[in-house]
Amino acid sequence: MRKLALVGMLVLGLFIGQAQAESAKVLVATGGIGGVYYYYGTQIAEILTKNNAVPATAIQTAASVDNMLLIRDKTNPDKKTYFLATVLPDTAYFTVTGKHEKFAEKPVKASILWMMYPNFLHIVTTDQSGIKSLADLKNKRVSPGAPGSGTEFTALNLLKAAGIEPENFKKWERLGAKESAEALVNGTIDAYFWSGGLPTGSIVELANTLKRKGMNLALVPLAETDPGVAAFMKEFKGLADPTVIPKDVYGLKEDVPTLAFWNMFMAPESLPEDLAYTITKTVFENLQTLHASVKPSKDTTAENTARFVGKTAIAFHPGAVRYFKEKGLVK
Repeated sequence: MRKLALVGMLVLGLFIGQAQAESAKVLVATGGIGGVYYYYGTQIAEILTKNNAVPATAIQTAASVDNMLLIRDKTNPDKKTYFLATVLPDTAYFTVTGKHEKFAEKPVKASILWMMYPNFLHIVTTDQSGIKSLADLKNKRVSPGAPGSGTEFTALNLLKAAGIEPENFKKWERLGAKESAEALVNGTIDAYFWSGGLPTGSIVELANTLKRKGMNLALVPLAETDPGVAAFMKEFKGLADPTVIPKDVYGLKEDVPTLAFWNMFMAPESLPEDLAYTITKTVFENLQTLHASVKPSKDTTAENTARFVGKTAIAFHPGAVRYFKEKGLVK
């Protein structure tokens, strides 16, 4: 009788989860057309819809901050409408804690479903700049990234943790990756920040251009022993993963220590646990489809996500945690 009761409970649970999925509506907030977020989110929506997990539609957005606003302001549990989103980790942290100006009075209540793929932080310079550490950026001409970009957001937070303010620089430019590379070649800046995948095409091109001019590309090391890096990692617990940029990626003399920032796939806390479980399970049972369509998604694996559970400043959704526990990857 106990076995029959247990089976009945399991069947009832599956039925309730399926009923929730059928009546719910999911919108996946992505990013601009042409960016990885857009293609990643679009593929997630297709996987969820085609596998009958939940009807899902991907929408183009201005990316991370916009996406967290949608989770906060447009999710409507009463109408069973839920926004999921691709988000940079430090943006997620600032919006959940209310440290971002747009969320100061009303932080977003969101949690992580899984980790997507890492962005590697680059501080790009030349072997003739004299910049060997984060502290050496003082009194130099520096670009932290384009205005409002994820790169600039990360750069400013790292510099603040290191006690370096904009007035400490000889020149303060706000340029995108391509424009920063051109400025470095032309000698109008000494270094610039970039957060992206490996390899980043514009940096590969930069390395070749510098060689033709008798210079070599150099990346500023961001080791855990650096006081500024240590302070940053303490403040943003679990959001920055110590790693290295292999020397072969850009033809460097040695591997360069840096930080990897794992993009997060987020959901509102109000997303029902059974639905969060179904969404997570469906995606991870169809990873081959995602990996075949979006190259950076090769790092979206159950193992990569599991090692972050319980170790990040933002909590994982209980429904997602249930899936990783079921897989034996989380205790």
